[in-house]
Amino acid sequence: MNKINLACVVEDDPVHLFLTKQIITLSGLVNHTLVCQNGKEAYDMLSSRISLQESLPELILLDLNMPVWDGWQFLDEFTMIPIIQKITIYIVTSSSNEEDLRRAEKYNLRGNYIIKPITLEKLREIIHQMN
Repeated sequence: MNKINLACVVEDDPVHLFLTKQIITLSGLVNHTLVCQNGKEAYDMLSSRISLQESLPELILLDLNMPVWDGWQFLDEFTMIPIIQKITIYIVTSSSNEEDLRRAEKYNLRGNYIIKPITLEKLREIIHQMN
C-alpha cells in the first residue's frame, strides 16, 4: 500500500487529537503529520505553505466543532483558495446530526464523513482510495 507524505489533523479536543495521531502512527502510511487546533489555524497554515511553495497535506482530517473557526468556516474559506494539488478532506466529528450530513453534501463530503473516533481500518481504507 502506498504511503502519503503529509496529513493534517484539525482538532481541538486533546483526547481525540491524541487518538488520531496514534492511529496515524500505527498505520505506518503517513510520513509527516501537521496539527492545527482550529479552522483558522489550518487555513493560515495552508495559505503560508502555498505562499512559501511548501508541500501541502494530501489528507486533512477535519473536526467540525472547534473554537475560532469551526470546520464549516474552514471549508467556506478553503474552497476559495486556488489549489492545484489534490487534497482529500474527511470530516471527523462526533456529530451525527442529519443537518450536518446534508451540509457536508454542499462540499461533496457526505461520503467523507466519519463519526469519531477514526479507526485504523478506516484510515487505511482512506489512504488506499487516495492512491
